[in-house]
Amino acid sequence: MFGYVLANRQALSEAELARYRGCYCGLCHAIGRAYGQPQRFALSYDLTFLVLLLSSLYEPPETQAQRRCLAHPLRRHGQWQSEFTGYAAAMNVALAYYQRLDDWTDDHAPLAWAESRMFQGSIPAIEAAYPRQLQAITDALDRLRTLELQDVQEPDQPAAAFGALMAALFTPRQDRWTPLLQQMGEALGRYIYLLDALADLPEDLRKNRYNPLRSRAEAGLTRETLLPVLQILMGECTDAFERLPLVQDVGLMRNILYSGVWARYHALNRSGKEADHV
Repeated sequence: MFGYVLANRQALSEAELARYRGCYCGLCHAIGRAYGQPQRFALSYDLTFLVLLLSSLYEPPETQAQRRCLAHPLRRHGQWQSEFTGYAAAMNVALAYYQRLDDWTDDHAPLAWAESRMFQGSIPAIEAAYPRQLQAITDALDRLRTLELQDVQEPDQPAAAFGALMAALFTPRQDRWTPLLQQMGEALGRYIYLLDALADLPEDLRKNRYNPLRSRAEAGLTRETLLPVLQILMGECTDAFERLPLVQDVGLMRNILYSGVWARYHALNRSGKEADHV
C-alpha cells in the first residue's frame, strides 16, 4: 500500500532531482546503519517525502556525504540526512514489517513470512522509541483486518483507518504544527488507500479477495467515478501543506503532491490490462 508518493522526475530541475536523490539515498543509508543491510530493500519513496517535509518545516541541521553503496558500487553519490531521516528510517522498517505480516495473513505467502522475520528483531527498539506511532500502526491494521473479515463495502471506513495511521506518522512531535501535519497525513492516507484499492480491484475480483470497492464495481464504478473523491482528498492534503511555513524544497514537494502522486492513477487509465469498469 506504499509507493504512491513519488516525484514526477521529468518536471524536476537538475538541482531538485539531486536533492530528491540525496534524500532517498540518505534514508537508505540510515536504514542500513540502524537496522541492517537487507532492510534497505524495503525503502519507500513515501518516507522520503516525509523527510523532505519535516526537514523543511523544522529546519534541523543537515549532514552531507558522498558514499558508495551496493546499488551504486562504482562511484560515490551525494546524500544528506537530518534528524528526521532517522525517524523516517524507523517508520519505514516498522511499516515494512507489518505490511509483510499482513501479506502473510492474506495470502500465506512464504516469502512474506520470511521477510517479516528479517524485520522483527528491530521492532522492540522502534516501539520503545516511538510508542505512539507503533500503537497507531497496529490499531489501524487491526481495524482494517476487522473490516476485511466483515467484508465492509463502505470504503470510507478502511480509508479512515489508514488515514489515522498516516496522521500519526506525519506527527513526530506534538506542537503547533500538529493539526496541519495530521490533516496532511490523514488526507494523504485516505487517498493512498482508495487509490490502492482501485489499482488492486481487477485482481481482487479475479481472486475473490476483499476489496471495499467491489460492490461499487459491480454497480458500474469507473475510475472516473472515483476521481472527484481523490481530488477532494488531495485538496485537503495540499490545503494543509500550503499553510505550513515551508521554504526549503517547497517546489520539489509541490511536484510530488500536485503531480507525482497522480502517476499511478494515470497509469491505470493508460493500462490495456484494465477494463473500462474496474
